[in-house]
Amino acid sequence: MLNVNGDAVLATLRTLAGFGAVGSGVCRPALSPADLAARRWLAGEMEKIGLRATIDAVGNLYGAAPGASRSVLIGSHSDSVPTGGWLDGTLGLAYGLEIARAWMEAHPGAPVGIDLIDFSDEEGRFLSCLGSRSFCGDLPGLPAGFAEAAATAGLDTVPPMRLDPQRHRAFFEAHIEQGPRLEAAGLPIGVVTGIFGMRRYAVRFDGRADHAGTTPIALRRDAARLLYRFADACHDRFRQVGSADSVWNLGKVSLQPGAVNVVVERGDLLLEFRDLDPVALDSLSAALAALVSEFDGQEGVRVSLEEAGRLAPVSLDTTLQRLVADSADARGAGSMPLPSGAIHDAMVLARSVPTAMLFVPSIGGRSHTPVEDTRADDIVLGAHVLAQAVFTCAESL
Repeated sequence: MLNVNGDAVLATLRTLAGFGAVGSGVCRPALSPADLAARRWLAGEMEKIGLRATIDAVGNLYGAAPGASRSVLIGSHSDSVPTGGWLDGTLGLAYGLEIARAWMEAHPGAPVGIDLIDFSDEEGRFLSCLGSRSFCGDLPGLPAGFAEAAATAGLDTVPPMRLDPQRHRAFFEAHIEQGPRLEAAGLPIGVVTGIFGMRRYAVRFDGRADHAGTTPIALRRDAARLLYRFADACHDRFRQVGSADSVWNLGKVSLQPGAVNVVVERGDLLLEFRDLDPVALDSLSAALAALVSEFDGQEGVRVSLEEAGRLAPVSLDTTLQRLVADSADARGAGSMPLPSGAIHDAMVLARSVPTAMLFVPSIGGRSHTPVEDTRADDIVLGAHVLAQAVFTCAESL
């Protein structure tokens, strides 16, 4: 029976954590010197185990098993948010490197291989999931500033790597959960059922600027006051119409002219909600539109709504989910099905190839922060569970 080296997984993670290290966390935005240094180091590790490593024009690092005509692809990302943790993304790469090593040692030159990919800019410095979008042929053009940053970073002009349906028969991504559910349930493995869709909206409030010391409260057209009331109403209305899994965030507010002695003339609210169920997303969108209509004109303030972005939810492959769950059972590890509220590269791949995700617990549910962490025993167990699922999949090709 093939097995993986848990100590090697931990060593890879600790080495990657040194690139862009800031205290206990990392700062490794896409195409930064730290990001490129980490990718080039990982490329060297891929070559050491026999993969052919290439970094393409968008920064994707792809390690191909030589001689293979069919493969299981494992991947994630090594870029980080500016104040990120040491495991976000790199966990899946460390797993993939060790799983590919074990497979190649047991099956040198086999027609079925295990490939590894480190996607560029998952975190969205330029565009969320830019690398996986490029890999799947879903990137019509480069976002503003990317070409200049790529040139500064010294990226080669290697044509972008592309998903090959004849070669890439399945995709697996392992990740820290970035939430509290596994820890709360006391379970070490999460089998991801799907990835939430997202709707993002900009709500604009147009009032009138007046002197804040001389204009009576009752005569003001105060955009800020109505914005605050609207925001509070959103929480109540969304609770009524959303599903048990719905989440939302009113994450950005701006007020103009932004002076303490001037009544606010304009307020802008950026909000989003997420769910796996398209019907729930439609219900939340309808509820938001209804609230805009109800508030428009109150206290002399006009309220308008504009959609600022959307991603459709994605369900992951049920056969591969079963492989992950069975692998956990075989290791005596408890597991649970759960959706992902965070966006991952697997969301992009799932539209083109059978895809599965595995989660391991995040201590305290914390992520995108330097305190992000997972118990070493859980990291190693997750590597063994994913390895068995990948090996079973590869043996079936």
